[in-house]
Amino acid sequence: MKKIFIAAVIALTISPSAAKNKPMLMWFDATANFNRLSYGDSIAYYLDKVKSLGFTDVVVDVKPITGEVLYTSRYAPIMREWDGHRRGHTFDYIAAFITEAHKRSLRIHAAVNIFAGGLNVLERGIVFSMHPEWASVIYTDTGMVPITALKHRDAAMLNPADTAVQHHELNVLGELVSRYPLDGVILDRVRYDDLDADFSPLSRSLFERSIGTAIGHFPDDIFLWEKTSNGSKRMKPGKYFTQWLDWRAKVIHDFIAQARAVVKHARPSASFGDYAGAWYPIYYQVGANWASTTYDPSKEYRWASPSYKKTGYAELLDLFTTGNYYFEVTKAELTGQKSTAGAQTGTGPAKAPWYSVEGSCEIAKNVVNNATPVYGGIFVEQYRDHPAQFSKAVAMNLQRSDGLMVFDIMHIITMNWWNALARGIAESKE
Repeated sequence: MKKIFIAAVIALTISPSAAKNKPMLMWFDATANFNRLSYGDSIAYYLDKVKSLGFTDVVVDVKPITGEVLYTSRYAPIMREWDGHRRGHTFDYIAAFITEAHKRSLRIHAAVNIFAGGLNVLERGIVFSMHPEWASVIYTDTGMVPITALKHRDAAMLNPADTAVQHHELNVLGELVSRYPLDGVILDRVRYDDLDADFSPLSRSLFERSIGTAIGHFPDDIFLWEKTSNGSKRMKPGKYFTQWLDWRAKVIHDFIAQARAVVKHARPSASFGDYAGAWYPIYYQVGANWASTTYDPSKEYRWASPSYKKTGYAELLDLFTTGNYYFEVTKAELTGQKSTAGAQTGTGPAKAPWYSVEGSCEIAKNVVNNATPVYGGIFVEQYRDHPAQFSKAVAMNLQRSDGLMVFDIMHIITMNWWNALARGIAESKE
């Protein structure tokens, strides 16, 4: 009887983690690794390193934020050169990765940036070279400007509601999955740039059609910029604000449904996934509701209408990976820290638990509600000079979510944190 009791206590102690044999995904960014991974033997070397640590999957970025792709396409320009390095015309990057990954029994997913079409600081990408009309229109406190004019914003995001943009992205997805024997795809940046995007005439027209009435004062009836007592400006919601949030989230939901259909038609066995930020209480600002339709945010947040839950898209995914991008790992580490989200989230003056890796794992699991596996993501650079905190974050993601995603291998390589990564994996199983 004593042995049975001890075994039960041990089981209760380790059951929250269940970290053994969970999927672990290593991300390979397109531009950060462009030179390093331009050779087959280099790809093989790093896949060996990843495999030796127990990783089960690799995520290979094949369409970075410029809108270019890393293969010869009928629909998008190919990225042959980056930061002074040029790849040979005979080198098939994706084919090489697939071959080497499968040799090591690693599953391989292609990461595809969807509604991103340029890198503003370099003025490089399809919105600069091909389709300037696709650039998102930003509603600033001084007026409407194309996002390409705002150099402080890295990505020149597109207008997700534009059907020309949607058709382009779906064509790229279908071509990619048809051509290469991938195990899956993971969509990235399937969202708006921010709450101030997109305010183009097209978006206004589509929104008016959706609600069945013309807007008398656009964009003020969505929100307006008002001056505060200290001279700064803040957003004040208008009469159609919540309907606008619902509409934007539906635009993203409906696109994801189309993208899933395209991927499954091209390769029924391929996994269909999504990557998004973990900060759900303020993620409505970018129009992406990655929750389950069984979760009703209107019961917790002032910004959500009762109908907002219909836009949840977790049920459309085979996997979901979040960016649990916080330096604080445990909720206890947040004590006394102030929130930057403020009244918009209703979280009060202190930082809410989701500002930690532990808390973000919890909220993601809660809102997704078992509709799809949730893999906790980690941004390695966030822990620079703090390898022990990094290891702790790795362990927490494995313990509190359904798996681990590490972004990006470049940081592991440059900081030589292979041992720190191994320690985190080992700690998750203790």
